[in-house]
Amino acid sequence: MVCGRCEMAVKTLFEEMKIPLKSIKLGEVELSVKIEDSEKKQLSEKLKALGFELLDDKISKTIERIKNLIISLVHHQNEALKVNLSSYLSDDLKQDYSALSNLFSETEGITIEHYFIAQKIERVKELLIYNELSLSEIAFQLNYSSVAHLSNQFKKTTGITPTQFKQLKEKKRKQIDDL
Repeated sequence: MVCGRCEMAVKTLFEEMKIPLKSIKLGEVELSVKIEDSEKKQLSEKLKALGFELLDDKISKTIERIKNLIISLVHHQNEALKVNLSSYLSDDLKQDYSALSNLFSETEGITIEHYFIAQKIERVKELLIYNELSLSEIAFQLNYSSVAHLSNQFKKTTGITPTQFKQLKEKKRKQIDDL
């Protein structure tokens, strides 16, 4: 789950199946009771129909947690990260960053840093489309050291400059969960 609508869709599904929830947040659902294997199978099928996946194993949960922390950091927090990304992830997950980094790279085929950059670039695209902030304000909001740094990273990732992106008639954005 990568957005509020995702949470709402999952919550509705759990309510329809009469499975009591303790809590729900980005990528995580905590149940009030243990469910039977048959219910779990049915839940998994219904989640798949909605475009979600039920994660049971520890590795999948860790990878999903890393993704959700990064997505939350980039798309939902408007204040600067007070520590670097590696410390932020290590502290939250209570694991060594190099172990997390190796696990993520092996599983996802890209580094955590590249995933973080991809999320930031998608956020830049979103903010450019809204056309409410200047490039300087976007750079500041996303903790870039300068507009030049943002522009260089944007061009390296997309092949075009932020200005060229703004001029496109068809904006080419990706779904958060497709990154």
